[in-house]
Amino acid sequence: MDARFNLFDNEIALKFGKRFANASLVIDQSPLPKATQELVKIRASQINGCGFCTDMHTKDATAAGETPVRLNLVAAWREATVFTEAERAALALSEEGTRLADAHHGVSDETWAQVRKHYDDDQIAALVSLVALINAANRINVIVRNPAGSYEPGMFASMTS
Repeated sequence: MDARFNLFDNEIALKFGKRFANASLVIDQSPLPKATQELVKIRASQINGCGFCTDMHTKDATAAGETPVRLNLVAAWREATVFTEAERAALALSEEGTRLADAHHGVSDETWAQVRKHYDDDQIAALVSLVALINAANRINVIVRNPAGSYEPGMFASMTS
């Protein structure tokens, strides 16, 4: 599969990509646990059918020490015993925040209450921003049909400055 459009060979796309990567640094440097960040990115990417982002974030999570069992169970997190209650709240928020068109009121009060129970305000700000950012990344990559499989952990580190 070839991409419809090379985002890395266009001046506007590169400028946007750099700003996008810098915005992600705010989340990366937040107190939201790194494992939770990757789980949220993986789950949203799975829902959105973004192979490029699913590839990237499973590889980044693996490089950060995430276990294969947990990575293999992200799509079935409700039936899995390997996630903490806090991670489950974040995964629920990721799903509901990604599937906004599927629910009249978006994120349920029950999910929001679980998020409030497990995360402080700074972590919630990072979590909400993360759901928005990964959904935007998914849409960009799905629209141009960026293929999955070639990502290497850290290959976009030079985009931030």
